[in-house]
Amino acid sequence: MKKLSILLALPATPVLAAEGPFVSMQNSEFVVTIAFVAFVALLVYLKVPGRLTSMLDARAAAIKAELDEARSLREEAKSILATYERRQKEVQEQADRIVAQAKDEALAAASQAKADLKASIARRLASATEQIASAEAAAIRQVREQAVTVAVSAAGDVLARQMTAEGVSSSIDDAIAQVEARLH
Repeated sequence: MKKLSILLALPATPVLAAEGPFVSMQNSEFVVTIAFVAFVALLVYLKVPGRLTSMLDARAAAIKAELDEARSLREEAKSILATYERRQKEVQEQADRIVAQAKDEALAAASQAKADLKASIARRLASATEQIASAEAAAIRQVREQAVTVAVSAAGDVLARQMTAEGVSSSIDDAIAQVEARLH
């Protein structure tokens, strides 16, 4: 195909438009045409177009491989980004759950502290009431003991004034008789 296209291109060249004998070494167009054809033939003989094609194909394959690798890296980056976004979302949800749980625990601790404070106040109030009652009972007991002491002292004074030796002896005998009656 290449050879045919070269042969068809030759009649359209300005070389054929020149006057005089074309096939002559004196015709510069003929010499240039022969040199050009020889150069092209040498390039074809040395397989330069094939090498150029193979080099271009190799370069195209390398570029395609690089593009495929870039696509692969892009897909991998998208996958990693999606994974990180998913993990970030999971971590955010976990953080929200932890915060909510901490709030619930704080509210529970506050209500427990209120209940403990109420119980402590009730215990202290009960203890204070018991102490007041105990102090009141002790005061009443002291007053009674003091009243008994005063009454005994007053009775002793009254009896000491009113009693004679005979009366004392008769009182002692009566007391002994009462004790004897109660013990039997």
